[in-house]
Amino acid sequence: MYRPTLLALAVLLCCSLLVNGGKVLVFPVDGSHWVNMKILIEELHSRGHEVTVMRSSDSWYIKAESNHYKSITINSPIGFDPETFGSFVTRMLNMRREGASIWTRMSLEYEMVRQFSQVNKQVVDMTVDVFENKKLMQSLNDTKYDLVLTDPAIGGGVLLAHRLGLPLVFNARWTIQGEAHRSIAPSPLSYVPIPISELTDKMTFSQRVKNFLFYFFTRIQIKYVADPNYQPFVDHYFGPDVHYMELFQAADIWLMRNDFTFEFPRPTMPNVVYMSGFQCKPSKPLSKELEDFVQSSGEHGIIVMTLGTLVAKLPEDMTEDIAAAFAQLPQKVIWRHKGKRPSSLGNNTLIVDWLPQNDLLGHPKTRVFVAHGGTNGVQEAVYHGVPLVGLPLMFDQHDNFFRMEIRGVAKVLDISTLNKDNFLQALKEVLYEPSYRDKMKALSNLQRDQPMKPMDRAMFWIEFVMRHKGAPHLRTDSYKMSKIQYHSIDVVAFLLAVVLLVLIIYIAVVKFLWRRVFSRSKVKKE
Repeated sequence: MYRPTLLALAVLLCCSLLVNGGKVLVFPVDGSHWVNMKILIEELHSRGHEVTVMRSSDSWYIKAESNHYKSITINSPIGFDPETFGSFVTRMLNMRREGASIWTRMSLEYEMVRQFSQVNKQVVDMTVDVFENKKLMQSLNDTKYDLVLTDPAIGGGVLLAHRLGLPLVFNARWTIQGEAHRSIAPSPLSYVPIPISELTDKMTFSQRVKNFLFYFFTRIQIKYVADPNYQPFVDHYFGPDVHYMELFQAADIWLMRNDFTFEFPRPTMPNVVYMSGFQCKPSKPLSKELEDFVQSSGEHGIIVMTLGTLVAKLPEDMTEDIAAAFAQLPQKVIWRHKGKRPSSLGNNTLIVDWLPQNDLLGHPKTRVFVAHGGTNGVQEAVYHGVPLVGLPLMFDQHDNFFRMEIRGVAKVLDISTLNKDNFLQALKEVLYEPSYRDKMKALSNLQRDQPMKPMDRAMFWIEFVMRHKGAPHLRTDSYKMSKIQYHSIDVVAFLLAVVLLVLIIYIAVVKFLWRRVFSRSKVKKE
């Protein structure tokens, strides 16, 4: 008699999920950004929401077929295929190895600006194709999505959300203008460092000068990367009185992929929700082959090395030095490497095409994580309390590792000067100096000590926006103000004018009375 009842309850539960489930349109960024966006998508799907992902025809990691989402493929490439991006990464690596001169730094920055400009141009072209496809736009309108979830590192999702009139949620750390906080929250240059400056919130006068110069440099980047690509598009489709960044700043919720175990203290806003480590989770058991290899390390433990989703291999001479350094250690090493097998490889090193990063970092025998400094990997290392040896290559990786180095949980090497000796020395320092592990354990405890899990927090606010059709009560309208209004320059000017007017009137009255008194006294004397 219980089986029919249980069956009825199961049917009711399924129906409830279908009724309460919303429709989410996702406009993601490929590569490592997709890795964490996919985790949000899978969680949304598990909660009964219907997810549709918009992807370009040359998507690299974003697959057309999935059990967790439907996809819409736009026949418009944006240059994120393995060949195009792979050649860019190779150029960047070769340029970095030329040295640390000012000319090399300028060349690197120019190459980055050129690449970002090209990607944003292609994103805008793709968005034009979407807007001009009347059949597709009608279909998107008819589907009645509840919100758009996008990564503001590119602008396509922002533009589409406003075109469809839908609430907007960001999975953010960066926008097309740089670090996301700077687009939404007050960011005084006196104690909020520009990410690429490698400064802390405690700056001397000379460091504040440096911070200002870096800010000035980012404004030049914006002028040549974002402005010429997005403003003409916005002028055409939204009107000449709308600035493209107003569309970003009008987002309902900013889900930030960091928190204050990583970020320096700074002002924030009510609609900024921190979800650092949302992708982190307890480790699962390893495969038998990996577990046997790990256990063979004995009391020495293991070292894990991977350079993330975008860099599968390094130059051959560099891999020879790395392999030779590993060979001199008693620890076992698991190294994700797809290039030529180094001749200096030791018997203690296992090379793999792929590795279960989270599960290895969570293994009790893992002693050190050698990484490139992507946000996902750094946060997983913090979650599991594993100290780092850093080989930052590009993008935000230097800044991420700078923040870890300042906290005493990482040793960072310059890729341009990397060799067997300094790599081995860095490994030994992190392995055998207890402070690295102790400080990382303390940082891990801070990250984990939260009233609710970061993923649950992210899901709550996404579903909050669905339930309430947005979150305008959390959003400031300060972005609609001019610089003069925002900094109250007009108010100060008005008050100064009033004071000046009162002073002028006072002086005029005093002069008038003085002349009158003087003239009377003169008449009496006569």
